[in-house]
Amino acid sequence: MKNSSKADLTLGIDIGGTNTVFGIVDDNGDILAKGNIPTTGHPGFTEYIDNLYEAVSIKLRDAGIPYERLAAIGVGAPCINTRTGVIEGAVDLPWESPIPLTDRLTAVFGLPAAGENDANAAALGEMYYGAARGMDNYIMLTLGTGVGSAIICDGRLLRGKRGLAGELGHAIIRHDQQARPCSCGRKGCLETYTSARGVVETAKRLISDTDTPSILRNFDEINAKDIGEAAKNGDPLALATFRITGDILGEACANFTTFSSPEAFIFFGGVAHSFPFFEEAMRRSFNRHLLWVYDGQVSFMRSSLPEADAAILGAAATGRAVAM
Repeated sequence: MKNSSKADLTLGIDIGGTNTVFGIVDDNGDILAKGNIPTTGHPGFTEYIDNLYEAVSIKLRDAGIPYERLAAIGVGAPCINTRTGVIEGAVDLPWESPIPLTDRLTAVFGLPAAGENDANAAALGEMYYGAARGMDNYIMLTLGTGVGSAIICDGRLLRGKRGLAGELGHAIIRHDQQARPCSCGRKGCLETYTSARGVVETAKRLISDTDTPSILRNFDEINAKDIGEAAKNGDPLALATFRITGDILGEACANFTTFSSPEAFIFFGGVAHSFPFFEEAMRRSFNRHLLWVYDGQVSFMRSSLPEADAAILGAAATGRAVAM
């Protein structure tokens, strides 16, 4: 192993389908150096890790940081088994599964390595560097293309038997005939209403089923960002879209509260940029559906991680957890 008693920094790596970003992170969450390499274009997985090692070594040298200060590696990756560190069935990565990610990182870098999926990594990032510092119980909801989630209970990340605990985006929250079909094959999942795609679907239905005035009616295609921008300008239909989104989120969070008693829900992702437009409806719905014993105990907040660096910080937090 190349780390020593002087090791006080973590290497955070986020592997995407196109690019891999990395950063050297200190205990305060400051990124001392960062860089990237393409995820694709390498002869194979072995060469990819070798090239990543070279890129990290160059960044360390250019920043004047001794390699010996690295204590551990944390990596965010799709479809990773958190218990084995093996990527299984990641269709967006260029290598054949199974991919022995953390074992290979340890062999090349000489450092302990741990991996998490993006939602769990984000929750750990909040614990060490963000809004959840000092909290032992919270639920992180990432409202993006889908709905990712992670549960911290009594200071520990809940993983479950296969590391799949906390998939709250696939909690069924609507059972009626109009329940929306989900990519998981079921109907009525939270993701179908509160993800970016869900918000767009809500707006489209309002455009189709109501005469509420809106600039969005002039768009050939709309996305969640368009709806958020319209809401900022007071657009009635956009605001109605987020009230519906908040109402559903509040009910779901009231249900989630009963099984882990969180002190906070923390929101991240593209839809969370519109937090001010769904917050009030969410709080009202939450209070309306909440079991009385939890009354007044739960807060709602946006992530405080800088969005551009959130993936690196989440990955670094994963590594920090194994280094401690």
